[in-house]
Amino acid sequence: MAFTDKLKNFIAPVEPEEIDEGEELQYTTTEAKPVSTYETSKTQMSHIPTDAQMVLFEPRSFEEAEEIAKHLKGRKACVVNLHRLQRDYAQRTIDFLTGVVVALDGAIQKVGHNVILCTPKSVSVDGDISLDSDDD
Repeated sequence: MAFTDKLKNFIAPVEPEEIDEGEELQYTTTEAKPVSTYETSKTQMSHIPTDAQMVLFEPRSFEEAEEIAKHLKGRKACVVNLHRLQRDYAQRTIDFLTGVVVALDGAIQKVGHNVILCTPKSVSVDGDISLDSDDD
């Protein structure tokens, strides 16, 4: 024992508590609560929406592009197959949907010949599709 420990025991002696061997120790736990709203926002994980939906379209006229835009505004991803449109109307539809997607901070990708994927900001897409034919 060090001198300071001896001095503490002399001034204020501490008696060890006696615990029966048959007696079980009981512990209580309390949930730690965040101190501030900043801490609360940092401890919560951002969740992926489970109600994410994808809508498939095969428009036959340019007027159907407005319906696609409504779904994008409703935070739904849209796959648009432009095979049934004439070339001029297909280009016009792509231009219109590009404007809608840009306004919503979303993304637009070509996923096949005359097939595009339009996604709002809330839907992320990973990966690339190679449209080149590498059959060599």
